[in-house]
Amino acid sequence: MTKLTKAASLFLAVSSVSARFTQPSAFLSTTTSATAAATTGGGVGRGKPLQSTKYPILCDESVMSPKAHGTSEKPVMKNLKWGCDYDTADRICNFNRHYAEYAGYWSTTKYLEEVDRENPTKYYDSVTGKHLFTAPIGRTMEEFLIESGSHGWPSFRDEEVNWDHVRCLSNGECVSVTGTHLGHNIPDKKGNRYCINLVCVAGQPAEEE
Repeated sequence: MTKLTKAASLFLAVSSVSARFTQPSAFLSTTTSATAAATTGGGVGRGKPLQSTKYPILCDESVMSPKAHGTSEKPVMKNLKWGCDYDTADRICNFNRHYAEYAGYWSTTKYLEEVDRENPTKYYDSVTGKHLFTAPIGRTMEEFLIESGSHGWPSFRDEEVNWDHVRCLSNGECVSVTGTHLGHNIPDKKGNRYCINLVCVAGQPAEEE
């Protein structure tokens, strides 16, 4: 068994018997020192390690204010990547601030079959199609899969975030600048770690992307 196969197997070992939301205890963590030290500003990760004190870039509650469709202006796309469930995606993206797809959900999609194992993959907002994340950067795909699999959700690092379109609230909630709920920042000893729902980043790229 190859290392990459072992990494994929790790996903499949995660319990995935229900499509109900879960609320991981880690997602309820309050403001972390990394978040508290963050400053506002711009810039997109280009592959070099970033200073943790610069990120995440914070926003206030106005970003998640009620809009035409929950916290967004419109529903998620119908043609989500990797066979992600539309109803689950729309609830988590637009009508949710705390809950998540269940741990290991993405191992039940076509993600592991279809994701590029040789080159970094871009992840797009399931509502707007804006480019939100690129991974892996500064590590191998095997490392990305192992880390993500150990936590149950795709886990991105500072340099893998497109800060043009992503923000965090002071409590760690990770959102798009247009109001899509994405997940939470749950730092570990390596730094910021953005645990993101696959259904929230399974969009097709917008035309301008």
